[in-house]
Amino acid sequence: MAYEHITTLRDGKILTVTINRPDRMNALHPPANAELDAAFNDFAADPDLWVAIITGAGPRAFSAGNDLRWQAEGNAITVPPSGFGGLTTRWDLTKPVIAAVNGVAMGGGFEVALAADIILAADTASFALPEPKVGLAALAGGLHRLPRAIGVSRAMAMILTARTVSAAEGHALGFVAEVVPAADLLTRAHALAAAMCELSPLSLRASKQAVLSGLEAPSLRAAYEGQGSYPAVQTLFRSEDLREGPLAFAQKRKPVWQGK
Repeated sequence: MAYEHITTLRDGKILTVTINRPDRMNALHPPANAELDAAFNDFAADPDLWVAIITGAGPRAFSAGNDLRWQAEGNAITVPPSGFGGLTTRWDLTKPVIAAVNGVAMGGGFEVALAADIILAADTASFALPEPKVGLAALAGGLHRLPRAIGVSRAMAMILTARTVSAAEGHALGFVAEVVPAADLLTRAHALAAAMCELSPLSLRASKQAVLSGLEAPSLRAAYEGQGSYPAVQTLFRSEDLREGPLAFAQKRKPVWQGK
């Protein structure tokens, strides 16, 4: 599929999706959101793609969020069923997603990063939920994901002041997994994705679903007792990979994962 506002690059089992509107700080409008939705639909459906990386074009911005100029010009603001950036309400995606935040991640851009499983940040990156400055609120998941990531008090200190946080502070707060030099960001993201591809993809999907679904359970006991019912866990238990792992260990060889 040809895209106008994003680019995609397939490298083996890894898909890199780049928001490509650098003239607008990679801000997202409905056409860009639709393209991101399509790209992640394809990623989710393709059995040969195991890990995705999302990043932004150019050195300045991952994404400045909602394209306010588009909105001010009188255009309708809509999002696909998968949410802002094609990710923020994609609740059923069990494949891992890495956000390689190369610059500004503001508002919806920060919310897209928070919807990924791991945030890697360039040392030049910055983060904020500044919607109250323009009479809006971070209703694409940021108001819910950020408190879960760093705790209510620290999240409120960001949300209710709309302040900008550096990559280093994001790491200290806990929502950034790792800070790397800007020039090394994509190399590090690809290395992390490649390390994931060495593991059983079905194990990773079961693990992701168990973590995220377990966080929604009313208690630790409920999370523990309910995990066997999760679709990704059931798929793992029925898989060829479940047999391949112990067999490869016994034969002292590298596993050959099939993802089925």
